[in-house]
Amino acid sequence: MLFLIFILSIYFAAILLLIYGFTKVKNYDTIGLKPKTTFTIVVPFRNETENLPVLLESISKMNYPTDLFEMILVDDESEEKFQILNSKFQVSIINNIRVSNSPKKDAISTAIPLVKTEWIITTDADCLVAENWLLSLDNYIQTHEVAMIAGAVTYDCNDSFLHHFQQLDLASLQGATIGSFGIGKGFMCNGANFAYTKSLFEALNGFEGNDTIASGDDVFLLQKAMLSQSFGTEKVHYLKSENTIVSTKPLDNWKSLFYQRVRWASKTGSYQSNFGKLLGLIVFAENLIAVLSFGLWITGFIAFQLLFLLFILKFIIDSILIYKTNRFLTKNKIRHLVLSSLLYPFFSVSVALYSLFGKYEWKGRRF
Repeated sequence: MLFLIFILSIYFAAILLLIYGFTKVKNYDTIGLKPKTTFTIVVPFRNETENLPVLLESISKMNYPTDLFEMILVDDESEEKFQILNSKFQVSIINNIRVSNSPKKDAISTAIPLVKTEWIITTDADCLVAENWLLSLDNYIQTHEVAMIAGAVTYDCNDSFLHHFQQLDLASLQGATIGSFGIGKGFMCNGANFAYTKSLFEALNGFEGNDTIASGDDVFLLQKAMLSQSFGTEKVHYLKSENTIVSTKPLDNWKSLFYQRVRWASKTGSYQSNFGKLLGLIVFAENLIAVLSFGLWITGFIAFQLLFLLFILKFIIDSILIYKTNRFLTKNKIRHLVLSSLLYPFFSVSVALYSLFGKYEWKGRRF
């Protein structure tokens, strides 16, 4: 019982710290300055002939001068080649040069030598960008001494439980991301909305040191920058702006979702951020206790009242962070929160344990 109280107390303290950090990161919505920053949008892709035209259409609608940005699409051995029929802005397609165990890191590294602009910004082929995406980034860059910017990602959901489960899971991850930046411990970001200067990438030697890990083109670069004396918290920021939220598609089946989360979890042990490792361990321990407590109740070793109390306390603290984050990410109301909260510990623990030993599939490849 004492151990249970101890873990619950540590978990409470960690989530409260993230909630505090979330409120410390202020909203930034300035778009009134004359744009002057140059960007190259890098998009690694594999078999995305349906999604890429939609992404390109959303980029063509941006409120930003077309002479200040260009786009590089990096084809990672797609079975069906994508062709650009016409475009209002400069866009090119190149082939990925594989040199490591990480196709996405290789794709970005392949594009870097071709980048002629000050800033690089990555996103994914199945995303949609906001009208003032680059304009808000530009205004922030003009008003801050910054070399790396992490941004928000949300899902475009339908009415299914699976989609809303993913949205709540993503909201918790985004809440942890923003909260960690708010307390000066940023350790996580999303490559679907991630910007940095070319000079930063070169100064950090890109993905050197973690290119044996299939995923993590975003978090490992972020953590290298945070630990660098040349950059650190002063030049690595989170841009909390509704103008820069990128939306992406949720997955349509549980198997794909499981493998995606396994891919995300598999890099946790290689984090350079001690705060990130500790937070991951605390969250895993709390979810494991929730699963074990359910098993102990089923077998009659603990009373239902204790199990219920554990769930209620965890539900309350989690819901505060999720609510705050979801309100920032989307105008849609939270749905299926109670059912998702009941399922999540089992899903999370399964993902964490499988990531230690199992293989996963991604883009038709097995890792």
